[in-house]
Amino acid sequence: MGRHSNGGLSPARRRNILSALRRGTVPADGLDQLAVGLDHLSAVVGDELSSVAGGAGMFKAVRGEYGSGKTFAARWIEQRALAADFAVAEVQISETDTPLHKLETVYRRTTEELRTTASPTRAFRDVLDAWLAAVDADAENSGRDRGEVIDERLSSVAQVAPVFPLALRGYLRAVEDDDVEMADGLAAWLGGQSNVSSSVKRYAGIKGELDKFTATGFLRGLVEILRGSGHSGLLLVLDEVETLQRMRTDTREKSLNALRQWLDEISNDRYPGLYLLITGTTAFFEGGQGIKRLQPLYDRLRVDFSGDPRWDNPRDVQIRLRSFDHDRLVAVGRRVRDIFVDGLPEDVAERVDSAVDDSYITDLADSVAGELGGRVGVAPRIFLRTVVDVLDRVELHPDFSPREHYTVTVNPSDRQDAVGEPTTDPDDIEF
Repeated sequence: MGRHSNGGLSPARRRNILSALRRGTVPADGLDQLAVGLDHLSAVVGDELSSVAGGAGMFKAVRGEYGSGKTFAARWIEQRALAADFAVAEVQISETDTPLHKLETVYRRTTEELRTTASPTRAFRDVLDAWLAAVDADAENSGRDRGEVIDERLSSVAQVAPVFPLALRGYLRAVEDDDVEMADGLAAWLGGQSNVSSSVKRYAGIKGELDKFTATGFLRGLVEILRGSGHSGLLLVLDEVETLQRMRTDTREKSLNALRQWLDEISNDRYPGLYLLITGTTAFFEGGQGIKRLQPLYDRLRVDFSGDPRWDNPRDVQIRLRSFDHDRLVAVGRRVRDIFVDGLPEDVAERVDSAVDDSYITDLADSVAGELGGRVGVAPRIFLRTVVDVLDRVELHPDFSPREHYTVTVNPSDRQDAVGEPTTDPDDIEF
């Protein structure tokens, strides 16, 4: 049969996709191979990334019910950004670890989670060094002092956080002096880490810790460093923002106000090169414990979604995701089957392809949805994990017939999530 093209997936990417699906998680790579129902966003996301790369600031909200794929959509956009030479950071918002109103914590998490195509984890230090190398080249070519070049490049940052360029000067000096302790300490301080020793601060002539007032300037400094080191900008994803609804009233109010201030600053061109993306449920955007608690924020984010979803405008500040329906479920199941089969020897591929044909995948989708009480919208993670399980068994056991030997079972926690409110983290049940 003719199979969906996998776009020349490497064995490593194919293996990573299938391994993630076995665990019931969103793959870290290759989401373009699984994207079903996001085609209408592709051109708009591309245009917005190009605009941010040109020096604009951008804000976008991804809205959808549990199971609609908010995490998947956000990570699909992340991969689009990485392909366009952006740096990316995904920060999970929570009341205890990363409250939204504590911008110094959000900034620290951003530097911890920063990644680029060249540095897929903890890219902050590499970005610092690349930026300083560019400063060196600029200074050498122009015959100017490196400190003068640093001040010139970070002049807008110095107005709101003068300690940022000061610490960078100290970091440059420590690197030149091969003083590893000082360089490590200053890199940590620039990344928002607390408890940096007083001796490190004295070395650079800086004082205190990062607070919410200077965090704004530090984030602007980070974006400037990224752009100055050859990157298009920063895509910052704030995931699970809907958890604000379950926080204490004072924390929720301060967080909503912080989000409103952030949107205003982006609108006022104070974050050139930043694409800020948040995810949330419909209840967060329309319910009484969400953004409606702060009317100015609601006014900035409100989009009328009363019409037919087919005519939604993806250029709006909010993107509405539709829950998975049966056709989308089957389509993504077929793509997973094709990815799996393309990595097998020809004789095994033919056997797997025949046993797990389109008809069987359709029946499997019906069975999984039936086990979940017909709730197709919450089924993607469970369904795709089941598809890979069947594919594994057919590959490993030549006599295995899925129609004869396989029975779909859904564990109690998955079934509970499908019929009621999530018992744990809502996005744990998303695909």
